[in-house]
Amino acid sequence: MSVITIRGVSKAFGKVVVLKEFTDEFQDGEFITFLGPSGCGKTTMLRMIAGFEKPTSGEILIDGKPVSAPGVFVPPEKREIGMVFQSYAVWPHMNVFDNVAYPLKIKKMPKAEIQKKVTAILEVVHLSQYADRMPSQLSGGQQQRVALGRALVAEPKLLLLDEPLSNLDAKLRESMRYEIKEIQRKLGITVVYVTHDQVEAMTMSDRVFIINRGVIQQMGSPIDIYRHPANQFVADFVGKVNFVKGTSANGKIHLKGVDQWLDYDGPLSGDVVVAIRPENMKLTEAEGHLKGTLSSMFYLGDVNDCQVSFGDVTLRVTAESHTYDKLTQGSEVGVVISDFLVYEDDGTDDYSKILT
Repeated sequence: MSVITIRGVSKAFGKVVVLKEFTDEFQDGEFITFLGPSGCGKTTMLRMIAGFEKPTSGEILIDGKPVSAPGVFVPPEKREIGMVFQSYAVWPHMNVFDNVAYPLKIKKMPKAEIQKKVTAILEVVHLSQYADRMPSQLSGGQQQRVALGRALVAEPKLLLLDEPLSNLDAKLRESMRYEIKEIQRKLGITVVYVTHDQVEAMTMSDRVFIINRGVIQQMGSPIDIYRHPANQFVADFVGKVNFVKGTSANGKIHLKGVDQWLDYDGPLSGDVVVAIRPENMKLTEAEGHLKGTLSSMFYLGDVNDCQVSFGDVTLRVTAESHTYDKLTQGSEVGVVISDFLVYEDDGTDDYSKILT
């Protein structure tokens, strides 16, 4: 398999810097995800690993051998990588077997070996029974598995995936997430995955790199990033969150616009921003940490998605689904808060700050 070493890699197009000083090492068999909004630099990083773009500075090594460095550039076809794009890019005039076999035919591999390898990989991607079908006879998810099989059949050291599920409907995306992760576990291959979908990143990754405006905001396991976001951008981008401004002093935070307070024993004082995830708030008819008015409810089947007003501030609360039948819109409710995060307030309402 493969270890990917990235040292001080930056990329600029003219005067526009799209990726700043990225350094890390992806271990053999690790599932790495670059997560961020459109235009943040995540696909540019993937393309530099693949060899479709050259870094402006820094170097990239695969198994200790430079593939992009000053005076060195190994073209994509010699990097032993497999790549799956957002578009399926399957050949419409070839059946499933021939689509998957194409990279091996380019290498002029013997027919018997091609038959063996393609048969094996079709089994892995659950397409054995569709070997003779044309792409027009396949669903979107099946076409994406064809693209995945074609990327894996040549036994690459590294698999790169650029938003491969974004063209699929919600149910197919969910099933394909698990299939890709299962294939990666089975083959033990190193994967670098690009997405703007935080659910994909959370469910599939060993480590996630959150990128905004070309800068790595945070790197860590999905659970670390979700529970301990480094800044307000990460908290807002990964999961749902309420932000409330406040003032911290004497072991309490007075919430502005709410005219209520929370106990706080952390290090920050003065103007702060409190971040509270909806699932860390529980509605109660008894006294809670806060008291407000239930302004709206939306029944989503598995949860009751509520809006609770506190003076000038409205917070989103995720309640258990059965509460939809028990609560009354417009009634007073207590809110118990099990966890919250506190950040320094810079005086703006911009939660897209860059951690440099």
